[in-house]
Amino acid sequence: MAAEHSFDIVSQIQMNEVDNAIQQTLKEVQQRYDLKDSDTKVELNNKDQVIAIESADEYKVNAVIEILNQKLIKRQIDPRSLKAGEIESALSGRAKCQIKVQVGLTAEQAKQISKDVRNMVVKVQPQIQGDQVRIVAKKIDDLQAVIQFIKEQNYDFAVQFLNYR
Repeated sequence: MAAEHSFDIVSQIQMNEVDNAIQQTLKEVQQRYDLKDSDTKVELNNKDQVIAIESADEYKVNAVIEILNQKLIKRQIDPRSLKAGEIESALSGRAKCQIKVQVGLTAEQAKQISKDVRNMVVKVQPQIQGDQVRIVAKKIDDLQAVIQFIKEQNYDFAVQFLNYR
């Protein structure tokens, strides 16, 4: 009987790195001439995993989102892990935006990955396990082919590979 090998496809994010990126964003906002006097606020709600951005107007909110994305990339966090909501008008002409931090794959995302892997020619078995997808195969080469395939897909969410054994 041949040994089976497996790995997990997940969507995980280190919240302390997100917090560090937010702190760096605030520091840059205080230094930039166009954002200095905008009274911009960027706050992370760890419980709900939501980043709240509030600034003087819509342009400045978009600028802060762009800065945040740059800081996340520098910290090896895929910006696809964040789902920005609509920019809304707040009190006295200010603008705000709620950004949801995605932790774990949704059921639809897991089904999509599983379906895509099943449509491949290699002999692997995708199994949805909560907020992750486990890929099992007898050959390590098949698992490597799946990893390469998933990396080539242009999903609108971030994926990582764990527990390769």
